[in-house]
Amino acid sequence: MFQPVIPLSGLGGWNFLQSTYDRQLETFSSAPQIKNDTDYLTEKLAQRMPVEDFLSDQRLRRITLTAFGLEGEDWKVGFHRKVLDEVQDFDSTFLTRLNNPQYTRFAEALQPIDGELVLSSDQVEEIAARYAAESFELAVGEQDDSMRLSLNYQADIQELVTEGSTDNANMFKLLGSLPMREVLTTALNLPSDISNLDIDDQAAIFQDRLRSQFQVSSLQDLKNPETIERVLQRYQAVQSINQNFASTSSASTALTLLSNAVGFGAVASQNLFLSNF
Repeated sequence: MFQPVIPLSGLGGWNFLQSTYDRQLETFSSAPQIKNDTDYLTEKLAQRMPVEDFLSDQRLRRITLTAFGLEGEDWKVGFHRKVLDEVQDFDSTFLTRLNNPQYTRFAEALQPIDGELVLSSDQVEEIAARYAAESFELAVGEQDDSMRLSLNYQADIQELVTEGSTDNANMFKLLGSLPMREVLTTALNLPSDISNLDIDDQAAIFQDRLRSQFQVSSLQDLKNPETIERVLQRYQAVQSINQNFASTSSASTALTLLSNAVGFGAVASQNLFLSNF
């Protein structure tokens, strides 16, 4: 399996990944494991398929779920049945109340008709392309999770901030996506425990910070390529600072403990020092 090349962390690594993304994704998508999976998905979804057959095909479900950022959730068969049942009911508010953008995209992309999946060739190709891109993001994350989160933000912001929705509604969707929330929380330098606040208060704080930090008058502005890049540049910069600070603090604490570790002996002191890294 081709492994993504990320020679640096932080802004340098992000800029390198951006400049080589298309070539790296193409090479990654040609790897036997990814190609076999996309071929399998294309073959299966190219024909009409009862929802129950889809649910019973673990490999197909795994590939499809991964395409929508739901990797590792293939064991939730009953929940997947519920999601696909509810999306067929135009009066259902289940997905709205669930407020999980990944499951909403998954359900709306498959959109069963009378209990069957009936997808066009273009729709199947789009899901296959999503799978390859999402798998590449996961491989990137194994080397540097901040790079994976940046790619996820870049890919999903256009879909999550929708035309015709209020800023509050779009903000709730962003906060309902853990990767998007993580990027915005870090880029705006907000404390992680902000999630303990009431969701309306969270939305107000995020929107206020976006206005002051990125001059976002409407959340629709987040979809502008220039704004996307500014958010991700700042996210990578703040992330690097936080990591360096944590590393420095850990080393300082270890040195302090080591200097005060009287009576523990040389080996014990060394172990105490090394245990802080």
